[in-house]
Amino acid sequence: MATKILTQERLKELLRYDPDTGIFTNLVSRQGLRAGAGSVAGTKNNLGYIVIQIEGKKVHAHRLAWFYVHGVWPTKQIDHINRKRDDNRLVNLRDVTASENIHNSSHRSISVSGVRNVVWHKRNKKWQAQIMVNNEYKYLGLYDDLAEAQQVAERASQAFHPARVA
Repeated sequence: MATKILTQERLKELLRYDPDTGIFTNLVSRQGLRAGAGSVAGTKNNLGYIVIQIEGKKVHAHRLAWFYVHGVWPTKQIDHINRKRDDNRLVNLRDVTASENIHNSSHRSISVSGVRNVVWHKRNKKWQAQIMVNNEYKYLGLYDDLAEAQQVAERASQAFHPARVA
């Protein structure tokens, strides 16, 4: 059996997307799903993204939103500008490279400093500011004060990654 390719026209027959709220609504009761016409479409997955089942395939709502509005599938990754994975408002979505998407991610929870691009330098007992550019770390200096290291790192981030949200 050949796989059907979802068209924008077919998507708009099944769902309505509100770009101001980011919510998809079922336009018809869909067989096999307990979703009646008028109900909110999709469920949140374990990573926090909204997923909608269409014709037997689960698709991320942020990718569907892009397709619904623009008529083409995103060519890269869809970034949630405010980092809220379930916020699929059109103003919160942008088609970006993997690198750009990573630069707009939250700091890792295992970071000792709790600050992006600042790590503790054990030997010197100081805060080290650094930033990754083109898959290489750029050393930005050692600082006694965490706040100072953070300011240096943020300025470098704005210079090297201007599309990133603070």
